[in-house]
Amino acid sequence: MQYRKLIHIVLVIVSITLCSCSVEKYIPEGERLYTGGEVIINSDSTIVNQNLLKAELESVLRPSPNTKILGMYPNLSIHYKAQRENPGVINKWLNKKIGEEPVYQSDVEEFEVEALLRNRLENRGFFYSDVSSRFRESEKKKRASIAYTVKVPTPYRMETYQLDTLSPPIYREMISTVKSSPFKKGMRYDLSNLKQERDRIDYKLKRKGYYNFNPSFLIFEIDTNQYKNKRFDMFLKIKKDVPNKVIVPYKVQKINVYPNYELKDTLQQNIVRYDSLNIIQNETYFKPKYLAPYITLKEGSLYNPDISRNTARRLSTIGAYKFVNIQYEEVDSLRTDSLGILEANIYLSPLNKRAIRAEIQAVTKSNNFAGPGLALTYSNRNLFKGGEVLNITGSAGYEVQVGGGESLSSIELGLASELVFPRVIFPIKINTDFFKYNIPKTVTALGFDYLNRSKLYTLLSGNAGFGYTWDANKYVTHKINPISLSYTRLSNTTEAFDEILEENPFLEQSFEQQFIAGLTYSFTYNGMVDTSDTHQVFLNTNVEIAGNTVSLLGQENQDTENNTFLGLEYAQFAKIDADFRYHFNFGKEQKIATRLFAGYGYAYGNSEILPFVKQYYAGGPYSVRAFRIRSLGPGTSTGNSESGSFFDQIGNIRLEANAEYRFPIFNYLKGAFFVDAGNIWNSVENEDLPGKDKFTSAFINELGIGGGFGLRVDVQGFVIRFDLAAPFHDPSLAEGERWDFKFDEPIFNFAIGYPF
Repeated sequence: MQYRKLIHIVLVIVSITLCSCSVEKYIPEGERLYTGGEVIINSDSTIVNQNLLKAELESVLRPSPNTKILGMYPNLSIHYKAQRENPGVINKWLNKKIGEEPVYQSDVEEFEVEALLRNRLENRGFFYSDVSSRFRESEKKKRASIAYTVKVPTPYRMETYQLDTLSPPIYREMISTVKSSPFKKGMRYDLSNLKQERDRIDYKLKRKGYYNFNPSFLIFEIDTNQYKNKRFDMFLKIKKDVPNKVIVPYKVQKINVYPNYELKDTLQQNIVRYDSLNIIQNETYFKPKYLAPYITLKEGSLYNPDISRNTARRLSTIGAYKFVNIQYEEVDSLRTDSLGILEANIYLSPLNKRAIRAEIQAVTKSNNFAGPGLALTYSNRNLFKGGEVLNITGSAGYEVQVGGGESLSSIELGLASELVFPRVIFPIKINTDFFKYNIPKTVTALGFDYLNRSKLYTLLSGNAGFGYTWDANKYVTHKINPISLSYTRLSNTTEAFDEILEENPFLEQSFEQQFIAGLTYSFTYNGMVDTSDTHQVFLNTNVEIAGNTVSLLGQENQDTENNTFLGLEYAQFAKIDADFRYHFNFGKEQKIATRLFAGYGYAYGNSEILPFVKQYYAGGPYSVRAFRIRSLGPGTSTGNSESGSFFDQIGNIRLEANAEYRFPIFNYLKGAFFVDAGNIWNSVENEDLPGKDKFTSAFINELGIGGGFGLRVDVQGFVIRFDLAAPFHDPSLAEGERWDFKFDEPIFNFAIGYPF
């Protein structure tokens, strides 16, 4: 009922705001509200990509009109109301946050805009264009817009593109660069293309060692005297009187590395020569043999900014340094007329060797359990003087069931350790030159957990892993764990819990095979790193195969007819899932974010169903938000009423789709409208759920669907998220009753970070 009242209040406020957005009565006599401008193009010839040209011209129109929503001006209305004699505290606050000053017809300087349009057209090759303007006025509504008509003549087009003769060696480099230019005969003159060409040539020359070169040293000259049909020859030159050091390449003669650099260091330090590097440190902070592979700079090579950036990036991924700074010094005494000399200094500022981080948690779960938690993490960086990082985390939590049913409590204790080596540890030596972008890290992990759920059971579990992770390039990351082990032991079960397992053989089977040994692989393509792109794509795929290796060494258990390894019954299964995301960015900080997820697990050999901890669930703040976490499905089922308080609803198949419109409200507060759809199923029918949980061709009618509204506090990438969602298709209901928008029964979700 409280949610219903809240929604009613929000709707009333929105309605009042929208209905009060009429602004004509506030417009002063003799003024008209400016509603925007339009560019009309009349051309003497066909213009390629005319829509793009029109959009560019309209981007220079000044001033911008007031914000308009659904034909009304709420921000302007708020400003007008704040100017009244007694505006009230709320109107003052709203005006400060989102109010807008009015933009009138008299604010438009049409002659200045006409000059801007002519300049932009000339920059695109349309010289001697004619621009005129005319206001469109509405006396009744006190509004005015403006139309700019541009008469565009035939543009100037390039006939030849040539390089003026220069002194060697830069002439040899530039002639090959010009030959590879994207400029073609017949290309329309375009100032932005000339700027891009200068930057392209500068980039190419920098990679050839021209350390002091700059695009501002290049100049284009246009000659139209040879033609009468709007053609031109274009010549590329270097400005006169540039210093000689600009037109000679530079070679890196010496590389000095400071593995433990501090600004206050002024004392003479020891120099160790290793792999053509000068490693300078008082005492061994970082072993040279482990540091050298990260440095792709080589003595005697020409200066190349790409190699320099690659070295800086590789060093920053070690995990032991907070700053990586590469500086070059010119050795003027050794420079000749054809070659310059550089000395590279790599300054590495380490992070604190030891650190402790504490996290206080408040946990709520779908099974009505809630309680506090504490986690302490100890980190030791550069443990063996090779960039190794050791993390040890101890955690403790206490939960109690709040509301509904008999009071139950839960105590959870955990200890986890992770040791990361910033290099490949493998019996056979691997050439690290194969990993040009980044050197793989070797990750070892070991953890133990203790869970005591009162009046039910005690669960002891342990896990261990060994694997590698590396970035193949800016977008692609690989993670492979050839060794992934986990073991759980169920003990101290009560009679009530034993009865639950007896009544649910499907659930009992998922607990039987407590030992999992397998291999995992993860592939990630992250196009979201290009934050300025209109279209962004993300893909994460995970593959897990368990039990095959140990099956070669297994022995048959006569009692259960299943194989065991070291006396433990092990699981055999394969599991694959994919998470695909697409973001479409438009407007100012607005985007459409979408996501598709599909996952399937297949049990075979020693297993009839997937282990409990490897199955999928649906619902919650990172899934279908209109359903409580882990409460949706499987299929059309509603879960087991007897065990629903103790166990999540799970399945070995999961499908999910999400879409979200995100927009700014003001400053750090963002908003979103979203819709989610998904469910889980079993490929092998659970006898306790006859005909309800199995995946069939009718799966599309068994999706849980919901939508809602969210608020996000986004402070420099740290996001606190509040989502309010309500279901409008519930597969657990009878057919014909599933479509029902229960806006008066919303689910509140609190989470950290965006859902996708």
